[in-house]
Amino acid sequence: YINTYADRIGTPDLVICLDSGCGNYDQLWSTTSLRGLSAINLTVEVLKEGVHSGLGGGFVPNPFTIVRKLLSRLEDADTGAILLQDLYVEIPEERIQQAAKAAAVLGGDMVNDFPLLAGVSVLADEPVELMLNNSWRPALAVIGQDGMPAVEKAGNVLLPQLTYKLSLRLPPTLAAGEATAAVKRVLESDPPFGARVTVTGGGEKGWNAPPLASWLAEATDASSQEFFGKEACYLGLGGSIPFMAMLGERFPHAQYLITGVLGPHSNAHGPNEFLHTPYAKKLNCCLVRVVEAHYQHAA
Repeated sequence: YINTYADRIGTPDLVICLDSGCGNYDQLWSTTSLRGLSAINLTVEVLKEGVHSGLGGGFVPNPFTIVRKLLSRLEDADTGAILLQDLYVEIPEERIQQAAKAAAVLGGDMVNDFPLLAGVSVLADEPVELMLNNSWRPALAVIGQDGMPAVEKAGNVLLPQLTYKLSLRLPPTLAAGEATAAVKRVLESDPPFGARVTVTGGGEKGWNAPPLASWLAEATDASSQEFFGKEACYLGLGGSIPFMAMLGERFPHAQYLITGVLGPHSNAHGPNEFLHTPYAKKLNCCLVRVVEAHYQHAA
């Protein structure tokens, strides 16, 4: 679409995206960064076919044991931190300061948004560290598997192979191809027990906003004060909006207002996803003021 209508679009100096989120429903939030994503399939093979676990156990390595050992190369099982240093970048000081301010505004609400069971703790005690974990540091989630039967159908069999789907969130400025190559190198080298280990996949780069122009900073804050009665806040988000990386590369000199209505308990992509209508109305009013300010600035 962007290529087809490139002549009509021209070279915009303001891009507004409404596919992002907000830390609360009390003020205007602007997204300053989005993490990239690497989607990886990890396959471990040890047998040509399954064998009886009583006859093979103690002889044949369990493929799940190998998966555990491989994942321990990538993630610290005690802290959840990613061990592979190739997946980290230096966090800009401005983003650290914005995370500190957002953490001060949100307080404990940033954790309360998640439906944790009683007694379950989060991965850090310091709110700013939690914010940076979510916005500028890599994180691993195991999101699917093949090769293992459902519990009610499982028999006493040593499985011949297992495949796991890994979702690896990446820092905004890290190239996804380089990250995927680094993970492949670490997981496939020197496989435990000589197992056949195969890593496939690819990913999308994240996005980091360019320096904020004074006119947009003033318009964002003024509109938040007018319609919410509070100053605007800036927040890096842990999710991905793939087309933002494309827009950022195509229009490197534009200003960006990335915002949205995915706030507390909105449960994006879930069965009970909802829209906070009062916030959406005020957000639209803020956008009118920003567009108005852009017109005046351009004039």
